[in-house]
Amino acid sequence: MSKTLLYGATKIDETNSAYAPVESLAAFQWKNRVFILFADKDNARAARQENQLLSDRAALDERDIVVLKVSAGKVRALFGAADGLDGEAICHDLDGTEAGEFAAFLLGKDGTVKLKVSEPITSGELFAIIDSMPMRAAETLKPDK
Repeated sequence: MSKTLLYGATKIDETNSAYAPVESLAAFQWKNRVFILFADKDNARAARQENQLLSDRAALDERDIVVLKVSAGKVRALFGAADGLDGEAICHDLDGTEAGEFAAFLLGKDGTVKLKVSEPITSGELFAIIDSMPMRAAETLKPDK
């Protein structure tokens, strides 16, 4: 399984595009974390990932996560609201996958890529990664979260 965790680097080179906010998803910046799936509609790994994530909608909502699926250049919101997004632009910005391949990305509220996986990730693993982020830790201290 290939998993690249970009969060937690000891020194961030801000000129590196891996740490630059994703322009095509700027509407979510500072409001939501975004989990993006890339795969054809008949991809078994994508279906497994969708089922994993959508089985705990309360946890997604608590962590302000929007789940998007990009397939054949089209974007479909699986959880949360997302209108007018350009699947081709998202694919280009994230160096998405070849047709039929699976990949998933987690963007933090700052709009940068925090995680890239080529195999489905469990919701527990995803939530643990998010919960270890400083911004999430600060959110849990607020009385309204």
